[in-house]
Amino acid sequence: MKKPAWLLISMMLVLSMFLAACGGNNAAPEDNNKGNDTGNNESPKTEEPAESDEPVDGGDLIIGSSGKPTLFNPLYSNDSVSSDVEGLIYDSLIGSDLEFNPTTDDAMAESVEESEDGLTYTVKLRDGIKFHDDEPLTADDVVFTYNIPLSDDYDGPRKSYFEALEKVEKVDDLTVKFTLKKVDVQFPSVGLSFGILPEHILKDVPIADLGTNEFNTKTPIGSGPFKFVENKPGEYVKVEAFDGFYQGRPHLDSITMKIVPDANAMLTQLQNRDIDFWAGVPQSDVETVESFADSIGIKLEHGLALSYTFLGYNLRNDLFKDKEVRQAITHAIDRDQIVNEIMDGKGEVADVPESPLSWAYNPDVPKFEYDPEKAKQMLADAGWTPGSDGILEKDGKKFSFEVKTNQGNKVREDITVLLQAQLKEVGIEVKPMIVEFSSLIADIDPGVWNFDAIVLGWSLATDPDPSGIFHTKEIAEGLNFAGYSNPELDKLMDEQLQQRDKDLRKEQIGKVQAGIAEDQPYSFLYYPEEYRAMPAELQGYEFHAKNYIYHPHKWWLKPAK
Repeated sequence: MKKPAWLLISMMLVLSMFLAACGGNNAAPEDNNKGNDTGNNESPKTEEPAESDEPVDGGDLIIGSSGKPTLFNPLYSNDSVSSDVEGLIYDSLIGSDLEFNPTTDDAMAESVEESEDGLTYTVKLRDGIKFHDDEPLTADDVVFTYNIPLSDDYDGPRKSYFEALEKVEKVDDLTVKFTLKKVDVQFPSVGLSFGILPEHILKDVPIADLGTNEFNTKTPIGSGPFKFVENKPGEYVKVEAFDGFYQGRPHLDSITMKIVPDANAMLTQLQNRDIDFWAGVPQSDVETVESFADSIGIKLEHGLALSYTFLGYNLRNDLFKDKEVRQAITHAIDRDQIVNEIMDGKGEVADVPESPLSWAYNPDVPKFEYDPEKAKQMLADAGWTPGSDGILEKDGKKFSFEVKTNQGNKVREDITVLLQAQLKEVGIEVKPMIVEFSSLIADIDPGVWNFDAIVLGWSLATDPDPSGIFHTKEIAEGLNFAGYSNPELDKLMDEQLQQRDKDLRKEQIGKVQAGIAEDQPYSFLYYPEEYRAMPAELQGYEFHAKNYIYHPHKWWLKPAK
C-alpha cells in the first residue's frame, strides 16, 4: 500500500502551519506614556490589553436562503439548499481544500491508502467520532452507508458515483476497505465525500423506502459539527452546536437557515439584520449592500463560484431536437448583456460545462456568439418561417415555450424576462414562469420532466467528471433531466474515469466539453462572481468557491469592544 501524493502534501502543509504558529511574533505594545524628563517621578504606565484573536464561544447566526430544502440525506437530496444543511449535520471521510484537492484535514479519515493498481482504498477512521445521539461512529456505519447505493433497491440520484465500487468491507472497528471493479479516479475526491448515516437507526428501514423515510426530514442524525433541532417547512431549519464533535465543540451556539423566497425581502431583512448571512447577494444589489454595510456591521466576501448558470432544454420536446436549432437560440442570446446589465459585470460569459477554476477547463470549444441574423438564418434553414403574428411556425406548430426558473433568485428572474425580449427578435415566443424552488426541483425529477426549458445553475463537484450531468445512463434516474445523449461522448466519459494520468485525463475531458458545447443541450450563460454578506465580526471564515458553508465549526463572532 502507498499513500497518495495528495495525502502526503496535506500532511506537509499541516506540519508547516504548525511550525509557523509555534514561531510567533509577539511585538511589545507601543509605550505612549513617557513620564517627565527626570525619570524620578514617572507616572505609572497603563497599557491597553492586546486584542485577542483567540476564538470565543457563543452566538447565533441566521443565514438567509431563497430556496427551501427538500430533505437531509446526502444519498438522496438533489438540490444545493439541502446540501448546505447537510454540510452542517453530516461529516465525510474526505474533505476538499480551497483548491479542490481531496484532503483528510478536518475530515473523519485519519488516513487513506491507495493500492498500486488504483483498485483498493483503505480508510482509517479517527478515534472518538460520535453521532449526535452519542453513539460511536465505527466502520460498521461506513459499510452500512456505502452499501445503500450498491443495492438494486436504491433509487437516489447518486448511483453513478458508486458504479465502480464492488464491495465495502470492515477490517476492524476503525478501518474500512473499499474495493473497485475498475479504476475510478473521481472516487477518492467524490465517492468518499458523502456523509455517513447511522446504522443503529436505519438498519431496519428497507432501502426501497429509505428515500421517503421521516429520518430525512424530521429526525436526521449525523456526526457533523451541528445537530438538527427543527425543520419548519417554508420558514427555517435550525441546528445547534454538537458538544461531542470529534474536532471540538463549534464556537457558534446555533445556526438557523431562514427561508426568504423573495430577493427584495431578503435585501430588506439583511439591512434590518433579521438575517446575518446571505451567500447569494445578487450582483445588481452589491453596491446597495456596500452602501449600508458599515452602518449595520456586515462585510462582503467574494470570488468566482465553482458553478455556472444555463438555459437548459427538455430535449424530449420536438422544438429542441435539432442541434442547429439549439445553436441558433444561443446565437440569439446576448450573454454579454446578461453579464453587464443584469449582473453588473460581476461574472463571465460561459461556453463550457465546467468552471474556469477547474484544472480540466477547456476554453477551446465551439462558441456561438451573439448574432441574431445568423440565428434567423439557421432557424429558416431548419424550416421555421414567420407566421402572421411574427412568431415562427413549422408544420402548424408555433415556436413557443415556457422558461421556468426559481422564485427569489433575482438574477434568474430578470434573465427570463430578457430572454423573452431577445428571442422575440428572432421570432421565438418565450413565456417566463417563476416557481418556488422546491416545485422547480420536483418538476425536473426523473420521470417527471415537467418543463420546456429552464434557467438554473449547477454547483459543480470538485472533480471535473461531467458524466453525472451529461451521460446517457443518468437520464432515467440521475441528474440528466435534459435527456441529452451522445454515445461517442458517453464512451469518452467512461474512459476518462479510468485514466490515472492527469494530463491525459484533462485531454479526454476537454474533448467531452467540446462535444457538449457543439451539441448545446444547454445554452451556457455565465460563470457567476459570488458575493457573500456576513457579520463584520465573523471570524474563521474561508471563501470556498463551491461550499459557502465551509468548516463552520471554526466560525466565531468577535465580541464588540
